[in-house]
Order: sequence, then structure tokens, then C-alpha cells
Amino acid sequence: MTHHADSPPADAPSPEHERGEPSPGAPGMGRLVGLDLARGLAVFGMYAVHVGPAPGQDGVIGFLMELAQGRSSALFAVLAGFAVALITGRRTPKTGRAGRQAVAKVVIRAVILLALGTALTMTGTPVVPILAFYGLFFLLVLPLYRLDAKPLALIAAAWALIGPQLLYGLRPVVGDRAFPTVGQADGIVSLLFTGGYPALTWVPFVLAGMAVARLDLAATAVRIRLALTGVTLAVTGYGGSWLALRLVPGAAAAVREAKGGSGMASMSSASPGGDGVFGDTPAGMLVASPHSEATLSIVGSTGVAILVITVCLAAMDAFPRLRRLAGPVIAVGSMSLTAYVYHIVAIWLLDTEEATVPPLYILLGFIASVTVLATVWSRFFQRGPLERLMGRATGIARRMQ
Repeated sequence: MTHHADSPPADAPSPEHERGEPSPGAPGMGRLVGLDLARGLAVFGMYAVHVGPAPGQDGVIGFLMELAQGRSSALFAVLAGFAVALITGRRTPKTGRAGRQAVAKVVIRAVILLALGTALTMTGTPVVPILAFYGLFFLLVLPLYRLDAKPLALIAAAWALIGPQLLYGLRPVVGDRAFPTVGQADGIVSLLFTGGYPALTWVPFVLAGMAVARLDLAATAVRIRLALTGVTLAVTGYGGSWLALRLVPGAAAAVREAKGGSGMASMSSASPGGDGVFGDTPAGMLVASPHSEATLSIVGSTGVAILVITVCLAAMDAFPRLRRLAGPVIAVGSMSLTAYVYHIVAIWLLDTEEATVPPLYILLGFIASVTVLATVWSRFFQRGPLERLMGRATGIARRMQ
């Protein structure tokens, strides 16, 4: 069974009083619950990528497996931007002592994620853990935390336009876009350029999340605009790729050759750290397939992530009964860091790549087990086990003057 590495979870946000958000039961609480719902869905999508059936099969299962490819990791990266914004002051960035403490919290989280991600990478699982990359993303966007939504969105757009082209041009210098070997951490070069989630092309997702977090998400008009923006970006990314591959002379043939004749569908899957459709041809920059690191791929995946988040936020506020039904998924999302580490360790201990059990059953087992564990845990504790430890570690920042 082939495993693709996808994303890890966005670091779970701090408790409500640290977020500057309402306490449970207060108006607008659905905004926070909606984020946890989005994280929970992303966790399940990530599990599908790592242990589920191979994408591209016929039927609903094949479509869902295909849909999860790359877009789960993009959703988590966008939610990482939310985490940075929540810590540093969502609508109004913190300043003075509070600002210094918030910056310190982000730095501490980043260092922990770098260390934890490196440890998970060294287990040698067939998954390329994103946690170390996550830590670097936090550090790279931190200097921008005081910016408003518009400049953040503009920087994200410019980075998405320039980063992939720069990465393509730097390939001869930094080496092929492939993780050296499974279980080997490759330092800063991997995190920036050659790894499964190179910062040069993944930071736009985080910046987009920060920009969205700056908005008045309780306003219906804002949510409508966000949903339309998500749809527009998705259509531009995936539709633009579809058109470009058919209108640019020789592009489709070049991409097919680069992919070994496996086709040129813009929604086709590619694993992080692999050659993807980047290939050795500039035509690869026209492909929006997951992990192609092309501009159109970033645009399309960002659109999907924004749309999912907007729908989750609106649904949790509009349908109180749905909030109760979605409780188990929300519980998983509230401890997404724990859920991510849990599934990497489980893959390592169970050696799922050699399992004789059908992938669909393995996937259902992973989803069921993490859902039960998260639901039971959330009845006694507000945050997951690793989230609690992270909170204690970042508590050191409160000593700053």
C-alpha cells in the first residue's frame, strides 16, 4: 500500500482566556467551535492520505481519497495562520508587554514543533511529518503578526506567485525536491527548499490564514465574501491549470512525459517530497495537482481551505443541533496536535505499510479510535494531552516584562 505524506495539524490554540475570545456559552463561541470542526475534518483527511485506499479509484471512496490529497495539509497550514493570529491577538494585534509575551509563545511553540517533527521524522515511517516545517512557518510569519488583513493577503498572493518560480529556479542549486531518505532529517535546506513542505511555497497558506483571522468572522457579509473568495480561488487554481495544460502548446505532452505517462489531470495526486509533476519541465508550473508546489496549486488549495473554514464557522453558529452531532469531530479538532502525533506513532508501531488488512478498514480503525479517545478525553479536560504540555511550556512567556 502506498502512503503519501500529508499534513499535520495546526497547533491547537490556547484556552479561551489566552485567545481573548468569549468564554464557553458566550455569543460567538461558534467561531471557535467552527475552527475545531475544520481541524477535525482535516485530521480525518490526513488519515485518509496516510493509511487509506489509494486515490483515483472509482466511486465515492476514490473521490474522497483524491479530495484529501494535499488539500488536508493546505487546510492545516491555513489553520496554522489562525493559531498565530489567536496567540498574538486575532482582530487587534497585541502590543507592549502582552505583545512580547505573545511573540515568545509563538517562538516556544515553533521550537517544540521543530524538535517534535524531527523526532517523528526519525521514526522512519512512510509519512513525511510536517511538524518541523510547521515550526519554521511560525517563525517566518511572526515578524508580520501586526499587519492587517489586506497587507497579509497581498503578501500571501505575492509569495504564492514568486515562491514557486524561485523554487524551480533554485532546484539546480539546492538539489531535487525530494526528502533525502525516509527517517532522515535534512536540516534547514530541507525545511526551506527540498523537503516535503518547503517553506518557500507553503508560507502563503499560513499568511492567508492570518489574513482571514483578522476579519470580523461573526459578520454574515464577511462570511459570504470569504465563501465567494474561496470558490473563486479554487476555480482559478484548478480551472486555470486545466485550461493552461490545454492551451499552452506542448504543455500537456511535457507534463505527461515528466510524470511517466501517468496523465495530466490537474487533480491528480502527488506525494510531498517526491518528484510530483514539477519534473524537469517548466510546464510543471502549470499543474495544480497536490504537492506540485506550483502557483496554481497554492491558489486552488487555499480556496478550498478558506471555503471549508467559512462553512464550518457558519454551520456551527446557524445550526446548534449540528454542533452537538459534530461533537466527536470537534473533539478531535480541539486536540489536533495530539491526533497527529498519535497516528504517526500508530503507523510506526503497527507498520501499516506491511499490513494485510484492507486500507479502508485500517483508515476506519484510525478514525474510530482517535474519535473515541478524543471524545472521552474532552469530557474531563479542555485540551488534549500534548496541547496541555504545550500550554505549560509556553507559560514561561508570561514571565517576560
